[in-house]
Amino acid sequence: MLTRLKNNITKPKTHTDGTVRYPIPKALLAETEFAMVEPSCYTTTVKHPQWRNAMNQEFDALLKNGTRILVPPTDARNIISSKWVYRIKRKANGDVECYKAQLVANGYLQQARVDFSDTYSLVIKPTTALYGLKQAPRAWFSRLSNRLLDLGFHGSRSDTSLFIHTSSKFTMYILIYVDDILITCSDKCAIDELLNTLHCDFAIKDLGRLNFFLGIEALHSKGKLILSQRRYIMDLLLKTKMHEAKSISTPMATSTSLSSFDSEDFSEPTLFRSMVGALQYLSVTRPDIAFTVNKLSQFMHSPKLAHRQAAKRLLRYLKQTISYGLSFSKSANTTLQAFLDADWAGSRDDRSSTGGFCVFLGPNLISWSCKKQAIVACSSTEAEYKALVNTAAELQWLQSLLQELGIKASAPLLYGVTT
Repeated sequence: MLTRLKNNITKPKTHTDGTVRYPIPKALLAETEFAMVEPSCYTTTVKHPQWRNAMNQEFDALLKNGTRILVPPTDARNIISSKWVYRIKRKANGDVECYKAQLVANGYLQQARVDFSDTYSLVIKPTTALYGLKQAPRAWFSRLSNRLLDLGFHGSRSDTSLFIHTSSKFTMYILIYVDDILITCSDKCAIDELLNTLHCDFAIKDLGRLNFFLGIEALHSKGKLILSQRRYIMDLLLKTKMHEAKSISTPMATSTSLSSFDSEDFSEPTLFRSMVGALQYLSVTRPDIAFTVNKLSQFMHSPKLAHRQAAKRLLRYLKQTISYGLSFSKSANTTLQAFLDADWAGSRDDRSSTGGFCVFLGPNLISWSCKKQAIVACSSTEAEYKALVNTAAELQWLQSLLQELGIKASAPLLYGVTT
């Protein structure tokens, strides 16, 4: 029998739930990109000129910043080795932006209350925190935040990584994650002036307009900002060897009910934990997988074969929806609207409920969550009220954040499902 599929007759799928597939540059579709992997061996990497140049730049930066000094090794000090870590930074269209090499200390060799105050490498002593050391993020953040405070910024009470500067001429926001910094301001000249000032104390590089940040692609299209993790999904599919798997249109079957006593133990629990951990970060821009990821995360301590199959199904769904993302558009509507629901006694193991919510600022989705409730609800009403409490707490935090950002939001609205 000849079917339409065999005759290459297809019909575009029309979504009825408001789902929109946003255009992604075709360069990201190239199959050759799957072969572009980041090296892990120094002996092989040093033979390539682009990586040698990246290592030279990193080493020169360490010397310029006075990150370490040479000292003789002694038996009284714990010796912490180091290694090179290589990363390929890409633009939003998939092109290589630069090759980055970092000299990272093997922080897992540190001993608590022994090395955290004075840590030595083979022949060097760090004068500031080196990548990989357990105290590195705190030391770097402390140095940068103190400099911003001296420049007139003040830290946000709602988010410790957010710094705000307000004046009669402009308002500036700075978001910091380790050594990645995101700056936005109503005055472009003010940003250039700040970067010139920070350049005197830090080795920073202006990457221009936002297009890629912490694995999230920012696409600007027709007055909208679209956040997508397409590149992240492609790397995850390659890592799990699922890039050639058959795609599927749903993240989880409605009849699936996972349990800790399902099937046999999975022989590679570390692989399962790594996969689910990567999926947790992917839910930053994919609320459609939040429920499934929450379910899988409950079995990381002892994964079964059924859990592995559920994770593979989710990866197949991600391949089908790889171009999905979040869309943000300008709007004068600043009303907070929250929608919540709870799955009463959905867990087969302990009869706990799962609560979830999503919050909109005007037409834009800005927050969502799906978590297993800490208490066992004796009725569906109790489960709904617990979800209501969690949603109200999220709304209170968002109101506080918006107030610090100078956005006057009207009274929030909550919508729930009654049973």
